[in-house]
Order: sequence, then C-alpha cells, then structure tokens
Amino acid sequence: MKSPLDLLTELARRYAFADLGALAPQVVPEAVLIPALCEFGQRLLTLDAEDFAAEVDHKAVRGDLRRRARDCHMPQTPREQPRGALASLRPAYGLLLEVIRIRWERRELSSMMAALHIAGEYLPLLAFEPVLGHSGDPARWPEGLRAEGSRFGVIGDRDCDHTKSEKSAAERTLRVAHEPPEGWRAYFDRQHSQLAGAFATCVARCRNPCTAMDWVPEGERESLALRCKVAMTFADTPLVRLRHAAPVGHGFGVPSPEEVLDAWARSRAHLDKNGVGHRATRDDGFPLPGLPSLFGAVAGTPIRPATLLADVAGELVRLLRTPVTHSRHA
Repeated sequence: MKSPLDLLTELARRYAFADLGALAPQVVPEAVLIPALCEFGQRLLTLDAEDFAAEVDHKAVRGDLRRRARDCHMPQTPREQPRGALASLRPAYGLLLEVIRIRWERRELSSMMAALHIAGEYLPLLAFEPVLGHSGDPARWPEGLRAEGSRFGVIGDRDCDHTKSEKSAAERTLRVAHEPPEGWRAYFDRQHSQLAGAFATCVARCRNPCTAMDWVPEGERESLALRCKVAMTFADTPLVRLRHAAPVGHGFGVPSPEEVLDAWARSRAHLDKNGVGHRATRDDGFPLPGLPSLFGAVAGTPIRPATLLADVAGELVRLLRTPVTHSRHA
C-alpha cells in the first residue's frame, strides 16, 4: 500500500498542482515551500499569462523557473519590462505545447481544446515575428503601418478586407501604447487576437492591397504570406472547431479522445496543401503528431514542447522527499 507521501509524489508527477498544494500541508507541514510552488505551477498549467510574473515566494520558486515563466508573461502596462510574450511568442508556444500534452495525458480535453484555440488565435503573430523583430508589441509597430495610402485601422473604409472587429482592433492597436494600464489590459483582453487575424489578412488574403505592409522586405513577403495562410487555415481546421462542442465553447459536450484524433487527422489533410502545411503530417512523437512541426514551420524556426511544468513537478518531488525550508533560491 502506498504511503500518503507516495500519493503526494504521484500528484506532483501528474501535475495536480491545486490538489497537491491543498493536501501537502496536512502530510508534511514542515514543507512550507510547497503550496507557493504549487500555486506557481497551477498558473502555468491554466495559462494565466497575466499572472506568470506575479509576485511569488523567491524561496519557493527557483530563479530559472521564474525567468522562464516571465518569458511567457503578457505585460500588463505599456512600458513594463521585460516584454515577455510581446518580445517573442516562441517560449509561450513551447508552453502551450507542453500544456496540450499534459491535458491530453490527463484526458482533460476541454482544457486542451481551449489551449489549441489560443494557439490558433495568435499563430499569425508567430509567423510575423521574424519580420517584425518582436511578436506584435503595440509599443513597437513599424511606422509603415501608417504610411501614406495605408488603410490599416481606418474605420469605415469599404476597400479594406478586414472585418469590423479587425478594423476596430487595428485602429486601437496604433494608439493603445499611449493609454493608461487599464486601457492596455482591456485591449489585450478583447482585441489583440483580432489584431493577429488582421495582420494575416493583410499579407495572405487581401483583395485590395494598400501600403500597410510595404515595410515588409520584398524577399520575405512570399514566405510570410504562405506562413500566415497556413496559420489562418489551422484556426479553421476541424480540430480547432471542436472547441465549439465543448463547455468552453457553445455546447455541452466534450470531445472524446477518438474524436480529437479523427479531427486532427482531417485537419492534417486540410493543411497538407503546401510545404509549410505539409509539416503537420510529420510524426514527431507528439500526442497530436505533427503539431510542434507545424508551429515551427509557421514560426520559421523549430518550436518544441517546453519542460517548464515538468521541472516544476520535479522540484515539488524533491521538496516532498526532503521537506526542509531552504533559502538558497535566487
């Protein structure tokens, strides 16, 4: 029969951070660092990107773990430093892949579908990162977006192919860096994902191109357009559309593992129309085979599942086995 400590260790290895944080003090009350580290891990697992950089007990959370979490953090003010996920989305997509894998292994498919939906929404900005030099930071937009002849963010322009919500997001993004923190946060809560779609439309689907994207180097336009086209296709695949059959969508059902795998198989066929989308057909060892390869192809650089949550779990196992308060973390 397993001991209570063995069961707590199993919770850590299963990434059951909330349960472990609640139960550990009853079994190893001297392990005072565990609840704070569990709270940190739970924020990561639930993709609470606003709070990845929230104040944590530096004794409980190692400095390297805090730094890696900050790389995925969404700044909460226009001038907050470091810029985290606005500097690069690549660490955040590594974390998304790790969360998707964990949710799959735990058969928490509603949460997995939510993570896939987030990945689909922001994928165009991952494609733009090589040409922008950042991942869509409104404080660093190129001046070319406002060039003479640009319709980007012009409300009511009938020649622009953006939807009403995309036009609103485009107009807002050009001025939000000068707004107070409350306005900045409201923009990211409601409009930044629409902005990602607007950027993709400009380079991949616009029927009446203006000068808004003339700042993109000529030698990179074709590649960028293709990667954005694949990003938009992914967001409309059977896999991502499954979210609307889950409680996080508009229905009351939760897809089964078999339904998820079938939807992904059909999605891979939809994506396999060009060299970028073809990467989704790779067997790269992921539960949804080819998903990391697809994200890497869209990004223009390899994107692999992170090990951040695994390292948090490993640290929890160590603390459970040696439940002594330490102050060595920096």
